Amino acid sequence: MAQSEASSSVEEESLDVIFDKAMKLFDSIENGKVATNSDAVQMSIKTAISKFEKATNLVSLSGMFSKNESLEELPTETLKYLLLPSLLGTLTLKLCNQPRKNIIHVAEIYFRDFIQRCKDYGVTDVEIPHTSANDDRSVERIQTEIAKIANMVMTREAKIQRYKEMKELKEKLSTLSKAMDSPNADEHTKREYFTTLLLSSVNQAVDELNSLDQEKPILEYMARQLTETGKPAKRERAPPLKPVIITRDAIQKAVYGAGYPGLPTLTIEEFYDKRVREGTFPAAGTNIPHRTIQNAEADGDEAEQIRKEQMVEEDDPEELQRQRNMDEYKDDHRRGWGNRHNRS
Repeated sequence: MAQSEASSSVEEESLDVIFDKAMKLFDSIENGKVATNSDAVQMSIKTAISKFEKATNLVSLSGMFSKNESLEELPTETLKYLLLPSLLGTLTLKLCNQPRKNIIHVAEIYFRDFIQRCKDYGVTDVEIPHTSANDDRSVERIQTEIAKIANMVMTREAKIQRYKEMKELKEKLSTLSKAMDSPNADEHTKREYFTTLLLSSVNQAVDELNSLDQEKPILEYMARQLTETGKPAKRERAPPLKPVIITRDAIQKAVYGAGYPGLPTLTIEEFYDKRVREGTFPAAGTNIPHRTIQNAEADGDEAEQIRKEQMVEEDDPEELQRQRNMDEYKDDHRRGWGNRHNRS
C-alpha cells in the first residue's frame, strides 16, 4: 500500500512539473514580441503542445475528472488541469505548418470540449456556439429582414455583455494573480483564482469559436479561387493533426456537444487583419496560406512591394503576366519619350 502511494506521488509530481514547464512556454509565446510564424516560435509552440498532450494523457490515465462530480468536489490542485483543452486549442491556432482547415477543425474540438467540461462542472452555463454548415446558410438566406435585424440587435447586446464580463474578470484575475504570488496564499484564494481563470478562458474560447466560424467561408472562397485558376498546390502535405482529449476511453471522444448559431464578434475586415497580423492568414491579394508581411507597420508602398515579390516567388500567373506586359511596354516606350512638355 505504501509503495502504491509513493508511486502515485511520483506520477502526480511528474504531471505537475510537465504542466508547469508547458505553462512557462505558453506564457512566453503569448507575451513574446517575435512573429508567430518564425521558426523559433513555431518550435516553442510544438514543444508546448507536446508537453500539454503528455499532461492530458497522464490526467486521463489517473481518472482525475468525472462527470459525476461537481466543482466543489475537485481538489484545488487539480483545477488547473481543466484548462488543458483551452491551452491546446489556443496553441493549435498558432501553428503555421498545417493546412488551415485541419487546424480549425482540431482547435474547434478542443474549445468545445473545454466549454462542455466547464458546463458539466457548473463553472459556466454559456451555450456552445453552433458550427455553421451549408444548411445553416440556406436557412439564413430565407430569413426575413425583421429576423435579420433582430439577430443583429441580439448580436450587439451579446457582444456588449461579453465585453463587460471579460473586463470584470480581467480586473479580478489581476488582483488574484498578485495574491497568488504570495507564499502565504490560502486555499480560498487559490480556488477563486483558478475558477476565475476558467471563466475567463471560457469567454475566450467562445470568441475563438465565433471567429473560426467566420473564417471558414473565407477559406472556402480561397479554395474556389485556386480551383478556378487551376494553380497546383506546391505545399507538401503535412501529417493530419489529432486532438488529445481528457477522457477515460476513446468512445467519450465521439461527441463534443451541440450548440446554437455563433454570434460574430468581428467584421470580416477586422477578422482578416487580425489573422494577417498573427501570421496565420495570407495578406490581401495573395494565395500564400501562411506567409505574411513581417513588418505590420510598413507603409503602403513597402507592403505592396513585398506583396508583389511574394507573388513572383510563388509564380502567381497574374503577377507574372503583369510584369511581362510591363517589360514589353518598356521595350517599346523608352523612359522620358512621353515627357516633351516645353521642349523643342
